[in-house]
Amino acid sequence: MINSEAVEQLAGAIATEIYLDVAKWHLYLGTAKLDQAIAEQLVQSAQSGISLAKVQAILQNCLIPIGGGKKQISLADLIPDAVQTRLWQIAQEYLA
Repeated sequence: MINSEAVEQLAGAIATEIYLDVAKWHLYLGTAKLDQAIAEQLVQSAQSGISLAKVQAILQNCLIPIGGGKKQISLADLIPDAVQTRLWQIAQEYLA
């Protein structure tokens, strides 16, 4: 069962610190309404420990429709490596 308080706290941090980078334009996951979904997946995955590879796999499997749904791109391709590492650090802080 997912701890809703943990999800909410983690989602709050993700919303304000993690962003997509498109042509040097930063779209924060909270603005994109993706913070809650990522937080839920991280909380589910954290039961067996959270690693950078696990965070990257979650982002890779989260497909974002673009161009009116013509294409889908994984979050891993839209979030810079340093920001993915920060997401892992945030997950460790909130889920330890």
